[in-house]
Amino acid sequence: MSSSESSSRRSRSRRPLPLRDGVDPVRIRLADPGQGPRSIPEELRRRFPDRLAELDAALEAGQVVTADGQPVTSTTRRHRGMDVWTYRTPEPEIEVPFRIEVLHRDDRLVVVDKPHFLATTPRAAHVTETALVRLRRDLGLDDLAPAHRLDRLTAGVLVFTVDPRYRSAYQDLFAARRVDKTYLAVAPAPPGTPEVRERSSRIVKTRGVLQAVEVDGEADAHTRITLLETRDGLGHYRLEPTTGRTHQLRVHMNALGTPITGDDLYPDIRDVSPDDFSRPLQLLAESLAFTDPVSGQRREFTTRRALDRWPDPRK
Repeated sequence: MSSSESSSRRSRSRRPLPLRDGVDPVRIRLADPGQGPRSIPEELRRRFPDRLAELDAALEAGQVVTADGQPVTSTTRRHRGMDVWTYRTPEPEIEVPFRIEVLHRDDRLVVVDKPHFLATTPRAAHVTETALVRLRRDLGLDDLAPAHRLDRLTAGVLVFTVDPRYRSAYQDLFAARRVDKTYLAVAPAPPGTPEVRERSSRIVKTRGVLQAVEVDGEADAHTRITLLETRDGLGHYRLEPTTGRTHQLRVHMNALGTPITGDDLYPDIRDVSPDDFSRPLQLLAESLAFTDPVSGQRREFTTRRALDRWPDPRK
């Protein structure tokens, strides 16, 4: 099933079907009355001819349902703007051969150390091999949801919410930029590289285009860059973004002439096999700190990982 379906964005307490193997059911918007077959099952069969066996099995099992959880039959009445929900069997995926370490867990939050190459949430070709689906299965937490996201190629500290009652409080915290974030990166450090640099620019990421670009206009992305140490022409950097534009750190480091080591998009797009895990992007979400919106306490979480091009000498 394709772009006519979408994962549930409703509150998990209102999900009309339970998770299956950690994956949300999908929502399908039906044609309005008079614009498609009279029977809902017939419309679904016409729209998804490549999944007839799976669809018929779901209908037979009562696993195609309306928004209130009622199984769809040939006599189910449709109305304008109607959705139905069912399961989609994910396509086979290449396993990401790295584990997720749980840094902290309580009644409201799960904080993890995400490995490189693992997407935060299901999207496009990545469904089961995502942090969200793995953690739901491993921890048995069906209502788990991300408070924010990390790019698939970035490793490090990632926060999930456990209780739907508090989800928006934590998501709003990140959306409002009330979280202090630091990242570590390895990148070239040519002679004369300043110890501290700042980059402010306007970044645009066009849907369907792999690279984000800096354009003229009012700056909407700002990063403070500190060179911590140098070794053999490379530098170990701490990056402190005060905004959260797509690919911001990668774009800013590239714009300064020091693209992050292992970056397959900046400055040039590099074709990488999906099963090649040998050159991770040298970017790590080092720490997060914020005032808890529920308890009022100051909380800070720090990665236990190190970048393989700059190993931690203490380990």
